[in-house]
Amino acid sequence: MFSGAFTALITPFRNGEVDVEALEGLVELQIQQGVHGLVPCGTTGETPAMSEEEDRLVISTVVRVADGRVPVVAGSGSNSTQMAIKYTKMAQEAGADGSLQVSPYYNKPTQEGLFRHFAAIAESTDLPIILYNIPGRTAVNIATETMARLAEVPNIVGVKESTLSMNVVSDIRRLCGPDFDILSGDDPMTLPLMSLGGTGVISVASNVAPGAVSDMVDALLAGDWERGRELHYELLPLFRALFVETNPIPVKTAASLLGLCSDEMRLPLIPMEGANLDLLRETLEAANHLLPTPEEV
Repeated sequence: MFSGAFTALITPFRNGEVDVEALEGLVELQIQQGVHGLVPCGTTGETPAMSEEEDRLVISTVVRVADGRVPVVAGSGSNSTQMAIKYTKMAQEAGADGSLQVSPYYNKPTQEGLFRHFAAIAESTDLPIILYNIPGRTAVNIATETMARLAEVPNIVGVKESTLSMNVVSDIRRLCGPDFDILSGDDPMTLPLMSLGGTGVISVASNVAPGAVSDMVDALLAGDWERGRELHYELLPLFRALFVETNPIPVKTAASLLGLCSDEMRLPLIPMEGANLDLLRETLEAANHLLPTPEEV
């Protein structure tokens, strides 16, 4: 159901408020550059520091500007099952085409608890759901056996996989079947993940290099592994520089340097400075041929 390069959108802020105009411009640039879908209100969008009203504003803005040209999969998860249901209903009302559901963080449920959490959310909505497995942030892993059970729920259609393990990806494909979408949650892992039957990426880097990331994924989906590898290695320094500090600090800084939005963030995130900022600037300069031109921005 969901394949290609989906951008994990940053949320532009200005003077403490969501910068709707910058967000509109970012969405239009993404679509014009060929991305296959948009994911607002995820970790990259700083949603842990946003209110429900702001989440609704961001999702509805992205849906309005996208205007059906690409699907919008809204981050609407929580470590509270009831809050995740509430936010998912809100996302559906705002016009989202799907929901990204992160594993419950901090409370560390059992595998049965994870199954019941996601199943309850799925039962509450008509939206197709993509699970988000990122134990490095949540401190809990969705076991592949649990994922296989969840894959039997009709509207749980895939996973954003961020364990960095190709053994895990192989087991997901083996246990969940060919129709279960596997999307990379880490830009550098997109190529190996897709070689094992993955269907794309939910990308941080495509915020600033939407055309190049989309071209890479298009090539891989078409079986053009030579072109896909070529773009992977060209993009690799950018992929790495965008995680030199905690996401989304580097990518929002990069977007600011490219004139896409301000670098304003919400505490506890703070703007980059020093050697890391210098590294990011140098990487963007070296990757200039992979980025949108000033005219396109």
